[in-house]
Amino acid sequence: MKLTIMSSPPTPTQIPIARVASVDAYRGFVMFLMMAEVLHLGLMKKAFPESELWNFLAFNQSHVGWRGCSLHDLIQPSFSFLVGVALPFSIASRQGRGQSGWVSALHAIWRAVVLIFLGIFLRSVDQKQTNFTFEDTLTQIGLGYIFLFALGHARVVWQWVALGVILIGYWGAFALWPLPEPDFDYKAVDGLSEVERPTGFAAHWDKNTNPAWAFDKWFLNQFPREKPFTHNRGGYATLSFIPTLGTMILGLIAGSWLRSPTTSWAKIGCFIAMGVALLALGWVLDMTGICPSVKRIWTPAWVLFSGGWCFLLLALFALLLDTGLPGGWAFPLKVIGANSIVAYVGSHLIEGFVLGSFKTHFGANVFAQAHEYEPLARGFAVLAIYWLILFWMYRRKVFVKI
Repeated sequence: MKLTIMSSPPTPTQIPIARVASVDAYRGFVMFLMMAEVLHLGLMKKAFPESELWNFLAFNQSHVGWRGCSLHDLIQPSFSFLVGVALPFSIASRQGRGQSGWVSALHAIWRAVVLIFLGIFLRSVDQKQTNFTFEDTLTQIGLGYIFLFALGHARVVWQWVALGVILIGYWGAFALWPLPEPDFDYKAVDGLSEVERPTGFAAHWDKNTNPAWAFDKWFLNQFPREKPFTHNRGGYATLSFIPTLGTMILGLIAGSWLRSPTTSWAKIGCFIAMGVALLALGWVLDMTGICPSVKRIWTPAWVLFSGGWCFLLLALFALLLDTGLPGGWAFPLKVIGANSIVAYVGSHLIEGFVLGSFKTHFGANVFAQAHEYEPLARGFAVLAIYWLILFWMYRRKVFVKI
């Protein structure tokens, strides 16, 4: 982990590659969606069950049960995609500083290790012992990052080949995995209900009956645990880092396009065309049952479908910020995006601390005056403090990087 404090102008050999406003704002938007979990819109839905607005907002602040997509489901793909987008700029920056290849490779390994263990640390907060789990965003990125780094130095054609091998190979592993016996106890592994459970060929991508689940039954029990691992309640799996690497490769390709000398409008056109094509392909695979689009096990169809949304979101931010249009509105997002790791870690740790401080200094019922809107009052208070901390860091040019 690296703490950068810029107090004096950099020398010519230290000048970094120019930042891309659209990427910073997109990253800030993704982190804001994660930070905004403190609003607990699901509680507002319960308070106003007849309200279409609160139902819509609550749906998009939660993950779908298995198949499908909400706005919240696009947080992890976007974060992974943006890791890929940033890599060409990082490689160019390091090469511009004259950094040797082996030093860059060692840094990539270090970054991967830190991401993995930071993810484990955050998943272990308030646990009785270290919770060795590898399905969260940071560990998934860390597990695939070294491979992404290697592909970042390869020709574009090999990046496409790697993406194809990952998607087809991962699809084949699930497609060839035997289906459960008729008397399989789905309830014992928190399986889907009979209504939600995929049927026919799509059943190969059922919850906790697939090869990724079988791998975790072996792999996760190699670590100290309170009790033997039998299944993940949400169906998430360690091996999802393989198709997640596919999402990062899509970002790598997008990042290469961003660094190209073509006009902003040409880049936006490419992003839109790619986004639409990926969305269509992922949708067709899902609707035909060839491969369901499931975020929790990161199916190949999900890589394509969510990747399409990532390209379209990048196109939107590029249109708004890289074409000469006024971009002052994006400043709050840039503040968040500049310290995305701090934003990510804080989203797991800060809520209880801030709420406890408010209650200590302003009384236990400080938010009760908002009545049905109490969850929003609490959430906005936490968000305000959280953003001010990030703003303080931004103004003092304190940036935490891995």
